[in-house]
Amino acid sequence: MSLSAIMNERRQLMNLAYRLLGSLADAEDVVQETYARWYAMSRAQQDAVESPGAWLTTVASRICLDLLGSARARRERYVGEWIPEPLPERSDGISGDPADRVTLDESVNMAFLVVLESMTPAERVAFILHDVFRYPFPEVAEIVGRTPAACRQLATSARRRIREAHAPAIPAGRRAEVVRDFKRAWEAGDIAALIGLLDPDATIVSDSGGLVPAVLVPIVGGERIAHAAVELLSVAPGLRFVERMVNGEPGLVAEHEGAVATVFAFGFAGDRITHIWAVRNPEKLRPWTV
Repeated sequence: MSLSAIMNERRQLMNLAYRLLGSLADAEDVVQETYARWYAMSRAQQDAVESPGAWLTTVASRICLDLLGSARARRERYVGEWIPEPLPERSDGISGDPADRVTLDESVNMAFLVVLESMTPAERVAFILHDVFRYPFPEVAEIVGRTPAACRQLATSARRRIREAHAPAIPAGRRAEVVRDFKRAWEAGDIAALIGLLDPDATIVSDSGGLVPAVLVPIVGGERIAHAAVELLSVAPGLRFVERMVNGEPGLVAEHEGAVATVFAFGFAGDRITHIWAVRNPEKLRPWTV
């Protein structure tokens, strides 16, 4: 297989690793390690590989599986809540940014990624490989180290988690309208309007990694969230909100003093916002530009 053909697998590997890990930086590390293992083989060993693309996917998946096992321990030491890294829209033209190698679809929206976080590493890998990347269960079994029947059960369990967390979708255009109305109400400091847009049991979760100020525990309740949002305006004067697509869904970016301070992703049920994920960790905001 030619060098260009091998490198053309890079986008596929980034798409897989980001969905499995929820982190661009970790996904990029996995891809680099995967290629390092390929080039550590002799030419004869490489030529003996029947399907280099499948080989690369297998190696990347196994590295991710190992990382997911250790990630649980790392998350326990993480300061505050951990949210998957948000992705901006793909930029036009050629870019070296790993974010530009991730295809934005429903399998990377924030609500989906958050549910994936609740799965065991084996569930997550089996589900993503089979349901998203359409790998047959015998191949999934070789990667995960389980029987095909066990992998089928893992994927079934993962689907059940997705269904239980899934709210009936409203059209993308309507979601954008709700986010726009939320932005306007927030900018106006209109608590009543904010409450009207939020589900009574809405939740906001902030991720700062302890690197910048943030509420370390989720705020639950539409009224509490509305009051906290308006209070933020007085604490951070000059805050500016911009509508941006976040992981392929309508979202908001808060800019302060010319820099991106927070990226907001939203979950919906009907015409109301049920979840707000606020990413403030500067390390997770590197792909974002004002």
